[in-house]
Amino acid sequence: MIAIIDYGMGNLRSVEKALEALGAPAAITRDAAVVERADGVILPGVGAFGDAMRGLDLYRLTDVTRARAREALEGGRPFLGICLGLQVLVERGEEDPDVAGLGVLEGTCPRLRPADPALKVPHMGWNALRFQKGEGDRLWRTLPEGSYVYFVHSYAVAPDDPAVIAAQTSYGDWFCSAIARGNLFATQFHPEKSQRVGLRILRNFAELCAAPRR
Repeated sequence: MIAIIDYGMGNLRSVEKALEALGAPAAITRDAAVVERADGVILPGVGAFGDAMRGLDLYRLTDVTRARAREALEGGRPFLGICLGLQVLVERGEEDPDVAGLGVLEGTCPRLRPADPALKVPHMGWNALRFQKGEGDRLWRTLPEGSYVYFVHSYAVAPDDPAVIAAQTSYGDWFCSAIARGNLFATQFHPEKSQRVGLRILRNFAELCAAPRR
């Protein structure tokens, strides 16, 4: 079963419906015990960095979310962050600089500042992925280079270690649109809104969750 963490800020039902369409068992939950024992975890999110961390604290989900993300980082049960669920994995965000993130990955989350002044922020709509060879390959399995996905965001993570970047996207400048390390995955875009490509990504993640653990 995949636990979809409900901390008051996610596009929860859309994620759940996408997994249901794939036949992947999933449950929206605020129960830390459910998150702890799930085969995989999804941390979705729409909104502000500080509000996300306050929501996790409010529902007493910060510790279990951090623990599951760190477990996945070391190759344990899979974890997928979506949009804001990627951003809070780093240490700090420019949007709320006084609020600490989960700190699972070293790095920050600065605001998008496209070199082309004609490009508006937030970045909204369809854009292409440039895959980086590495651990993210399992998430992109069967997808062609340049696959289009759906974005809605004003900030993007800047990991200290560029090796964790699994995909980049161009919006005036290149930004990190996905990360992967061990079984920790996260996307700046919304797979649940990305039609066929997004369903393929969620299927690949669900298959990783269902795989026998060593």
